[in-house]
Amino acid sequence: MNSFDDLKLSPPLARAISELGYTSPTPIQQQALPVLLAGPTDFIGQAATGTGKTAAFGLPLLEHIDTADKRVQGLVLCPTRELAIQVSGQLNLFGKYKGVRALPIYGGAGYGDQLEGLKRHPAIVVGTPGRLIDHLGRGALTLEGVKMVILDEADEMISMGFKEDLEKILQATSRETSHIWLFSATMSKEVRRVADAYLRKPKHAQVNKTEVLSSTVSQIFYPARESDKPQLVCTLIEAADEFYGLVFCQTKALVMDLTEYLTGRGYKVDSLHGDKTQQDRERTMRAFRDKKVNILVCTDVASRGLDVKELTHVINYSIPRELDLYVHRIGRTARSGQAGMAISLVTPSNRGMIERIEHMTKSKMTEGKIPSRRDLGLKKVAKLLARFQGIKHHERASALLGPEWQQAVEDMDLQELVGRFLVMAAPEVFDDPAPSKPLLPSPQRSPYAGEQKSSSKKDYWKKRKEAFHAKKRHP
Repeated sequence: MNSFDDLKLSPPLARAISELGYTSPTPIQQQALPVLLAGPTDFIGQAATGTGKTAAFGLPLLEHIDTADKRVQGLVLCPTRELAIQVSGQLNLFGKYKGVRALPIYGGAGYGDQLEGLKRHPAIVVGTPGRLIDHLGRGALTLEGVKMVILDEADEMISMGFKEDLEKILQATSRETSHIWLFSATMSKEVRRVADAYLRKPKHAQVNKTEVLSSTVSQIFYPARESDKPQLVCTLIEAADEFYGLVFCQTKALVMDLTEYLTGRGYKVDSLHGDKTQQDRERTMRAFRDKKVNILVCTDVASRGLDVKELTHVINYSIPRELDLYVHRIGRTARSGQAGMAISLVTPSNRGMIERIEHMTKSKMTEGKIPSRRDLGLKKVAKLLARFQGIKHHERASALLGPEWQQAVEDMDLQELVGRFLVMAAPEVFDDPAPSKPLLPSPQRSPYAGEQKSSSKKDYWKKRKEAFHAKKRHP
């Protein structure tokens, strides 16, 4: 299957995905769609986040929905609020011409709107396990009409402690009339136990790990001692032309420590971890998506379901213990053909992980050279030059240059004046011997340069000084 046209989708679905720009299916879609569209079956799909799983199960789910049936027919379980919102939104885009609605149900929000949404008879409910259990207990949600139960990110739901809730929900569905589609990045022992207990002769699809890595992501590692990592993160952020990215830490304690460190150095940073309230998580993600914050320090659990466009960097502050998590992390950048950079900070004790990652992904990781203070200074100066050239002169700025300033610069020409400001802004550049070539490209010639060619900077300030004293004599 090389095209969505080969699937012979119903006209409403075909029209929707065409408008969304879907042309060529991803590897997991190529494997899953023909199986799930063909007829009722249990199914296991192993693929990482960012590989197109939502369309892989969403399109068949929508095709199997009977619009005349006002009961909930599809149930999608997600580990986090963010993922539930993301999945329901995507399903609503796919199903808009078929007239099928998906309702997100999640914890950390009021019950009122969700109860009202359930009264409007959604065909599909997408929710987190805990909140779905609550609605089942209230009698607001019934599952007798459910045909398909989708477990999205099953490994994360189980690792987050939702195993008992999952089992309660699966037991509440009719095994005679419903089927289970399980999607997971990894197949841990616990995931296999759930699959063995509840799925009947499932069909399988697995995306090779080499297929989930974007060809546009650059993988770089930097050797570092644990104590040097905070400063190294600062160095790498400063060295980047632009930084809008995620920094993954192994524990909540590391997340909090690093966030405090970066905040103390003036960076626009926030954190995301499992102990944050839903309200705090929403505030953090809103600020990050609006780019009021450009650095998000997080744990793996908290980051599940994050789908943020235009990320430039992913930093593995801690190398993940499971190799699958590495692919999951770096898959957050270099989306939709855009370039991205995945950086790993490697201590001597986990240096062997590099070879294991390279073997698993069949790709080479490059050892990076840590930028020197002078390199960072040059980067800073270049940014200053760009800002300088983009700032327009304001007449009130000249008025702030009183006699003290005039006296201070009286004997300086323009080159010396600018040079002193550069030394003040980036002293690290000048720690080393002077380079043989200019530090910066020559600025563009001012269109007014020829008008005062005969006037020196000294003459300019002399005239300013005379004007100043004349004003004092004749106010």
